[in-house]
Amino acid sequence: MRRRHLLASLPALLASPTVLAQGFPSRPIRFLVGFPPGGTTDIAARLMAPKMQAQLGQPVVVENRAGAHGNIASEYVVRSPPDGHTILMGTIGGLSINPIMYGNLSFDPLTDLTPITRVAMIVNVLAIPMDRPWRSVQDVIAAAKQQPLNYGSSGSGGAGHLAGEQLNLMAGVRNVHVPYRGGAPLVTDLVTGQVDFAFTPASGAKALAESGRLRMLAVSTKARSPLLPDIAAVSETPGLGDFDMQDWSGLMAPRGLPEPVLSALHGAATAALRDPELVAALGARAIQATPSSPEELGAFIRAETAKWAPIVRASGATPG
Repeated sequence: MRRRHLLASLPALLASPTVLAQGFPSRPIRFLVGFPPGGTTDIAARLMAPKMQAQLGQPVVVENRAGAHGNIASEYVVRSPPDGHTILMGTIGGLSINPIMYGNLSFDPLTDLTPITRVAMIVNVLAIPMDRPWRSVQDVIAAAKQQPLNYGSSGSGGAGHLAGEQLNLMAGVRNVHVPYRGGAPLVTDLVTGQVDFAFTPASGAKALAESGRLRMLAVSTKARSPLLPDIAAVSETPGLGDFDMQDWSGLMAPRGLPEPVLSALHGAATAALRDPELVAALGARAIQATPSSPEELGAFIRAETAKWAPIVRASGATPG
């Protein structure tokens, strides 16, 4: 009976990420986030960590290494041993924009990191302080044509920065970029009116809008988001029909990761991202879980880098 039971359970055991990795993980896994606590990237990592921990059988500990819009965390992972015990929550800024914007990176995300899975697509909104009189994107543009406005972002090279530069280019205005060290301090200053507007994740703006502390005018995606169906898209504004900025995140590891370890991490991460509880928790924050194969994430990063390179260069956007 015992032999039959073991044989019957063999397929499930072989499918387990921890068995496939042949001893991995052997200690806690460090899950690096390149931004301060409280932002969308940090929230998604902290929601994922316990689900991955349950799959892998070792603690998955989120560690914030903020600076240079994700470059500090990225470089730390690049320099780490490729044993799967140090992973990165990468973003559009760190993986696709920074290589274009920074001329002196000591690493290349496309070749020095191993894709594991895409994590999420993140809805960004154009939000304004409640004391500003504007009620549409068109109103913001009209005000900017009278006098340049200040717009904030969670850091140079991120989705919020590029969305602001895309608006400048398409609307023919010269709004001034104010970079912050993460989404949480940006939203604080947005609420108090220190900046005129920001393209910021709805995860941080939604509750504040519902409590009457800021106003969400539009989503930055090409079409309206099913997660925020009542909010217009920027592309609905006359002259901005091609406006489209989609924020995203992806899980990465050092180059040279052994295939069994990659398989284990991919299995744990995608199982977490398909967990109904996690999907609901992310969705409540306007974050859509989008697990993928490692190959799909690699192709996606290359496509995003090619897409944004001409826009970054045409805008003259800089790291400062």
